[in-house]
Amino acid sequence: MHFTLPSSPVFYLGDADPSQLRLPDMDMAAAASTSSAAASASPSGGGRSGPAAAVACACPICLEGFEDEAYLDTCLHSFCYECITQWVSIVASKHEEPLSNVKCPLCKTKSVSILHAFDGKSFARHYIEQDQGKRYLADAHELISQFYNTREISEDTASALQYWKQRKYLRKNVWLETWLRREIQALTQDENVEAIVYHIHGLIESFMKTQEKLHASKQASPEHTREEFRSLLSDAARPFLLGRTARFVTEVELFLISQRNIDAYSRVRLQRFKESASHVTREQDALPQDRPLEDHYLYLLNEETDCVGGVI
Repeated sequence: MHFTLPSSPVFYLGDADPSQLRLPDMDMAAAASTSSAAASASPSGGGRSGPAAAVACACPICLEGFEDEAYLDTCLHSFCYECITQWVSIVASKHEEPLSNVKCPLCKTKSVSILHAFDGKSFARHYIEQDQGKRYLADAHELISQFYNTREISEDTASALQYWKQRKYLRKNVWLETWLRREIQALTQDENVEAIVYHIHGLIESFMKTQEKLHASKQASPEHTREEFRSLLSDAARPFLLGRTARFVTEVELFLISQRNIDAYSRVRLQRFKESASHVTREQDALPQDRPLEDHYLYLLNEETDCVGGVI
């Protein structure tokens, strides 16, 4: 009979006869045979002992005894779970695009998942493609974190005031919520930020609607409108972002002013990041070479202290 895998990563074998149970791309009987052969070859079992037996029950990657024995779903070659997932990471690092499958280190057969954590009743299935999606998401978050760790060279105050003076903020930004989610995930190092995004995005939307209502009856100065917006946003974000709140407020304003989509704005910000990094490198090169290393660290710390309260 055939057994259809559910979408959950943990699968229960139930009361079915193991001798008749088959999984997609995997013969459980072959897997059991492989495990039995390894067990019988183990010095602690009743089988043969010696160097040949040690090799038979060793992971082909670390050459040690199996820890959380795992199988590639097509060829059923077995490895330590940690060893084979590290192998996948190394292979993935050499490719531009995310992987959907990986070749077995032994036979080069392609597999789309790794089966592990067998306990007689259930097992876990680790999909290669799912793992690579997380890796690329993490890479994007890491780049955003680097943006926040690099100070800006200058603040374009004129463009900011022009944005508020011409009331361009009345145009709804359809990319804002998605952009906020990615920023906050990077700053909090947490994927589950929906409550924070809802709170901050809701505040921004509410502020913009209020300004739209006041547009016909009240003429507030762009400086006042801008200051009120930054103050409200800062108060809303501070409980979650703490010391990075001021920079976050500036980044939100810069994103709104740009009126670009996320990809276009990311390219502009990456260019800013490169210019800022180049600026810091030139400052470091200007330091006297005979100064001790401790003085160089103090120099950088003083630079950060000088930026507190301003745009960094």
